Amino acid sequence: MSDHEEAPDGAAGRGPRRVHVPVDDEPPMVNPRADRVRQVHALATRSARERSGRFLVEGPQAVREAVACTGVRVHAVYLTEAAYRRYPEIVGAARDRSVPVRLGTVEVLAAMSPDAQGVVAVADLVDVSLDHALMAGPRLVAVLAQVRDPGNAGTVLRAADAAGADLVVLTQASVDVHNPKSVRSSAGSLFHLPVVVGVSLVEAVAALRRHGLGILAASGDGRFDLDDLLDGVAGPGAPDLAAPTAWVFGNEAWGLADADRAAADAVVRVPLHGRAESLNLATAAAVCLYASARAQRR
Repeated sequence: MSDHEEAPDGAAGRGPRRVHVPVDDEPPMVNPRADRVRQVHALATRSARERSGRFLVEGPQAVREAVACTGVRVHAVYLTEAAYRRYPEIVGAARDRSVPVRLGTVEVLAAMSPDAQGVVAVADLVDVSLDHALMAGPRLVAVLAQVRDPGNAGTVLRAADAAGADLVVLTQASVDVHNPKSVRSSAGSLFHLPVVVGVSLVEAVAALRRHGLGILAASGDGRFDLDDLLDGVAGPGAPDLAAPTAWVFGNEAWGLADADRAAADAVVRVPLHGRAESLNLATAAAVCLYASARAQRR
């Protein structure tokens, strides 16, 4: 059965299940086992994303941001009838950009993604080259070095966006930023600022330095206290938070390797004023990025 065919709902005499809102002059999708549904669902895997150059955008917030971002190519938006009525701004933005909008049953959207919330989209991968991203002259950059947890990666991207960062870099061996959990955790911020993936930390640091950024590594045992830097009492050799800065954040479990720390201009710790043993990666990144954002605005 194709995705254009109607599937019986299993109740004798009740006829086919229909969605009554016509969209883009195509019949609604009713078969959760259709080829197109399987192709969309497959984008949850890295191999399918690399093969197709596309990824899955799940949920109304992420899809809303994707269709609003003219720099992102969106191939299609899929909605349930209820979502179509609930999110007219998504449908309107998609149509303004000539993005196909398709309706499907609740079962079809669930087969595409269990986290769809009635709305999914398919878009081209959004990463850019490091050289291209640096042409804009960024002043605040987040670098994720071998960060493996997709939720952390997406949350750091969201924090970087909120702090006004200009760029996020994920080095080799980091999680795929197009992983569905990363995309959801970014809450749409993936579409707001450039993202570079797959470069070595050595390459990233060298390029950032060439473009005038200082390199600060975040670590719980860093020489410099972040509060002291903000207050201007950190002493000799302290970095200037108001200067263009790239923050390097390490792996969730083991932090930054000695060689990675040595590549930085300074290693900075976030002070712990309570009894907590440490901060998780995303929280520490948010604190550091906001500290730089505050200093740069001042």
